[in-house]
Amino acid sequence: MLQLKNITKDYKIGNEKVHALRGVSIDFRESEFVSVLGQSGCGKTTLLNIIGGLDRYTDGDLIIGGKSTKEFKSADWDTYRNHSIGFVFQSYNLIPHQTVLSNVELALTLSGVSKSERRQRAKEALVKVGLGDQLKKKPNQMSGGQMQRVAIARALVNDPDILLADEPTGALDSETSVQIMELLKKISKDKLIIMVTHNPELAEKYSNRIIRLLDGKVVDDTNPYDRNIVEPIENKKGKEKKAKKPSMSYLTALSLSLNNLMTKKGRTFMTSFAGSIGIIGIALILSISSGAQLYIKSVEEETLASYPISISRNSMDMTSMMTSMMKENKSDGTDDGKIHSNNIMGSMVNSMLTQLKSNDLKSFKSYLENDGKEINDYVSDIKYGYSTPLNIFRNDKDKGIIQVNPATLFEDMGMTNAMYDSQLMSNVVSTSYDTWTELLDNDKLLNEQYKVLAGRMPSAYNEVVVMVNKDNEISDYSLYCMGLMDSDELVNAVKSAMSNNNEKVDFTSKLQTYTYDELLGLEFRLVTNPEFYEKENGIWTDKSDDKIYMTKVVEDAEPIKVVGIIKPEENSIMSSSSSSAIGYTHALTEYLVNKVNDSEVVKEQKNSPDTDIFTGKEFAKDEDKKAVTMDDIKAYIATLPEEKQAEIMSQLQQAQQMGMTEQQIADAFAKQMSTESEATYDGNMTLLGVASLDEPSMISIYPKDFDAKEKIEEIISTYNDKVKADGNENLKIEYTDIVGLMMTSVSTIIDAISVILIAFVAISLVVSSIMIGIITYISVLERTKEIGILRAMGASKRDISRVFNAETLIVGFAAGAIGIGVTLLLLIPANAIVYNLTGISGMCVLPWQGAIILVIISMLLTLIAGLIPSHYAAKKDPVLALRSE
Repeated sequence: MLQLKNITKDYKIGNEKVHALRGVSIDFRESEFVSVLGQSGCGKTTLLNIIGGLDRYTDGDLIIGGKSTKEFKSADWDTYRNHSIGFVFQSYNLIPHQTVLSNVELALTLSGVSKSERRQRAKEALVKVGLGDQLKKKPNQMSGGQMQRVAIARALVNDPDILLADEPTGALDSETSVQIMELLKKISKDKLIIMVTHNPELAEKYSNRIIRLLDGKVVDDTNPYDRNIVEPIENKKGKEKKAKKPSMSYLTALSLSLNNLMTKKGRTFMTSFAGSIGIIGIALILSISSGAQLYIKSVEEETLASYPISISRNSMDMTSMMTSMMKENKSDGTDDGKIHSNNIMGSMVNSMLTQLKSNDLKSFKSYLENDGKEINDYVSDIKYGYSTPLNIFRNDKDKGIIQVNPATLFEDMGMTNAMYDSQLMSNVVSTSYDTWTELLDNDKLLNEQYKVLAGRMPSAYNEVVVMVNKDNEISDYSLYCMGLMDSDELVNAVKSAMSNNNEKVDFTSKLQTYTYDELLGLEFRLVTNPEFYEKENGIWTDKSDDKIYMTKVVEDAEPIKVVGIIKPEENSIMSSSSSSAIGYTHALTEYLVNKVNDSEVVKEQKNSPDTDIFTGKEFAKDEDKKAVTMDDIKAYIATLPEEKQAEIMSQLQQAQQMGMTEQQIADAFAKQMSTESEATYDGNMTLLGVASLDEPSMISIYPKDFDAKEKIEEIISTYNDKVKADGNENLKIEYTDIVGLMMTSVSTIIDAISVILIAFVAISLVVSSIMIGIITYISVLERTKEIGILRAMGASKRDISRVFNAETLIVGFAAGAIGIGVTLLLLIPANAIVYNLTGISGMCVLPWQGAIILVIISMLLTLIAGLIPSHYAAKKDPVLALRSE
């Protein structure tokens, strides 16, 4: 039962109060057809809105099912409208961008009814009103009578207790009006229908109760409700089921917003495109940055074979050294009118001494071969290098003996000093230009990485192969070093060019071609360091400059034969850009070390550890050294003839003029007068090339790939932690990953530039977000009536916010998708341009993770931009919203 107790409704217009309803009290039956008549402005529609929960009364009480509504909250009114009230409006108030079926389903959607059930119930409701064949039509494709039938079906689909009709026939012709009234009359048999109308004839004919209002008061009631009559109470279980609070699902909100946007395709596209401009800018920056990072990574991976993780006996942490020097050289500065010296050299020397580390490679090699065997899972090879020089000669019939390795080509051209002035160039010369290189000590992997063009792989220590690149080429440098090309022509051409203002020399005419047989016929000779010495008069003399002696040594030396020609496979991890032309096995390294250790001169030095076998003098001992002073020198000079005294004094003066201190002069003088050898035992052993296979001077670790490199670095770190925990911190391994440092620095610079550019482009995102917020506000104004319709069906304020938030999310998604799509299209010509300019393909690559994140960012920004408009929409008065056009 519905009761109105002394309902008063006042409106404030400026400072005046308008009384729309004045103490209205009406009791309604649970099923009857009530018509409310009265002049315009008498309060009919206000009464209907209060009964329907769209408007709030000022005073009095509205009793619903015996329960007062004075304490009702907004959610309670929403539930009441959704479950108990059905609205039929004069102007139909259908949502234009929804189909007939979707319009009817909407109330059920808010009630949380499943899709299949609400579809079935909506169809049944439309069949009842005679529109079972019009389900897919839009409202603008129907007549006024048909639209009103749809409105009635929508009002009935949720099986409400009360049907409120506001001038349902006001916009219809007479014939259609009769049809609608007949339909309402039929419905009133089991529901309460309250109809506001200006047509007394229709009211008299179809209503069983007429209430007349005048100036906000009830002046007549033809069939008032008698409270003494007890009516049957409906099933309470059904009522409890209806108590569920209505809530619009996200999918419904998205569907409403999407359909609305599709009615304005042009504006939606332009809005989305404007919002995508910032996304396009950021996506392009990410593409360039990501492509550059991928290129850097690919370069680093390609150089893994050429630049393995190298750990030398003596290493220097270049990064720490430079950092230390920069910190030490920071100065606050002075301005006292004087010039001050800067301690650059001192800082450099101190930093070098501090960062210079000595690695115990013997212990580390033992670890790798025992506890650290897991490293074998991540390496293609581990090469152990030794300080024993690999001296290779070739006997040329025209030029005689040619030293092939170590190469002397740069020395012959007179470029050594200039090149070695640069430490970086020195490293390049000593690594990239080594013409002999040790092959992988893994036959299976070696065969996978290289293709045999002619001959076979070496199987003995004295067998080698010629290595060509993927284009079947050998560098002319290697050919000059091996004597296959005339190095004298090169030397003369370079010297001539240097004397003529460094003019360029054309060497292309000197390029040559060789058959496989010509290269397979090459033979070299291995000469060890001890073979350079010959014993004369009890001491060993260096005979390396004696051509006759060296000719005989080379002729008698171990022959090294070329047995094959190989080239890297297409996907080989081994670099083909290296100038190394001859590959030998680890067996040759072992043979060389053992042969040196077994030589007569080495054995003699080992048997006489206190005597220098090259001079016959004893090695100097620290305890025998006495400090020489200038007084000692002057006393000694006084014993010499006058001519000798004058000569030595002149030399001393020159030394002082060069800036040498007295102590430095004294030390130098003492060395000249010493009867002891300035050499050391260790120095002589190094000179002879003595090494132990258990103690390498260099360990080169070749990772399988970039990820394996990181694992190897972890294993080295584990070793360092182990020796530190054992109290042997001096066994820690120090090394510098030069390539990694360079690549990391470049990556850091690229990342920094990318962040700066993205920050600038992000401004356009903010601007586009504000624009989308404004357009969403315009959409709110355009959809005001839709807001009123949804509220009338029981949609909450949160549901209304959800609808417009869904709209901004759709626009944001469209903007992001357009931005990514346009970016991918722009990358096609961008990559083509970069390729033409640099020869690098695929330089611009948009990562898929970045694309997804950008779309999400676009959606979030538009959502934030639409929060204020959506909040404004939720706050709209449903009564005023329904009145809007």
